[in-house]
Amino acid sequence: IEGNHTVVMEFMLLGFGNGPGHEVIPFVIFLVIYLITVLGNTILVLIIAADSHLHTPMYFFLMNLSLLDLCYSSTIAPRAMISFLAGNKAISYNGCATQFFFFVLFLTTEGFLMAAMAYDRYTAICNPLLYPVTMSKWVCIRLVAGSYICGCVNSMVQTGFTFTLKYCRSNEIDHFFCDGPPLFSISCSDTYINNLVMFTLCSLLISSTALTVLISYFYIISTILRIHSAEGRRKAFSTCTSHMVAVILLYGSTAFMYVQPTWLSSLYSRKAVSVFYTFVIPMLNPFIYSLRNKDVKEVLRKTMGHKSLKKKTCQ
Repeated sequence: IEGNHTVVMEFMLLGFGNGPGHEVIPFVIFLVIYLITVLGNTILVLIIAADSHLHTPMYFFLMNLSLLDLCYSSTIAPRAMISFLAGNKAISYNGCATQFFFFVLFLTTEGFLMAAMAYDRYTAICNPLLYPVTMSKWVCIRLVAGSYICGCVNSMVQTGFTFTLKYCRSNEIDHFFCDGPPLFSISCSDTYINNLVMFTLCSLLISSTALTVLISYFYIISTILRIHSAEGRRKAFSTCTSHMVAVILLYGSTAFMYVQPTWLSSLYSRKAVSVFYTFVIPMLNPFIYSLRNKDVKEVLRKTMGHKSLKKKTCQ
């Protein structure tokens, strides 16, 4: 007990239902989505790592995107499914802080990585002669490392502000993982500064990375429209469409969740949107990129054909 308040040592993740029967459907849905996410992203990482033709900046960024999707969905999904299946909704204070830290780290890093991928496409299409120099191996490594550093800084600030709050009103989090807005709602401290910090940082991070993407694609589209060949325009657009779809999905959902004060939307609507960017987007990204990418499909086709031929030979 601290002062007149009981110090919270653990939280209860309420999830989506009030009883065992209500948690079966979320468990099945989360399990299916998570398995597809792990399978899709793992296959994409292995394909890019194994084929030397895909050892280019674009695929280097794509491989890192898949690794991030694996990491941040795995930060949330297993714990949420345990809560749904076993009914064990308790998560320790330190466990909650750890989950929150890594979730913010991976999600912020992905936003910066999306901006780096847009810059890569801008350089490839608008300055193709300088592309090998501008997007050298070390430049790509620095861009990815910088994305992680920015993610880590944001995560440390957000975690520090969130877990210096006092939690004494309740230990029940109306969510399926530890996130800022639902934690603010159960704190007995004044959360004005926390809301302001989250709103300011998220607005700054999303607007700066989104602006990088928009400027890059403004120049990309201008360059594509000047291409005389219809086939050339089609190929250039096809390499960018996948990235734009992924960007719109990620930035749209995270902006709704974090770039507004917590009192402007209900926790239920935030919970529904958070399912989208924590589960659905990591599942969709491998399909968005691979189904529209001729190189990835060709490597996958060769791999499957080789395995099929090897199997027939053994028989």
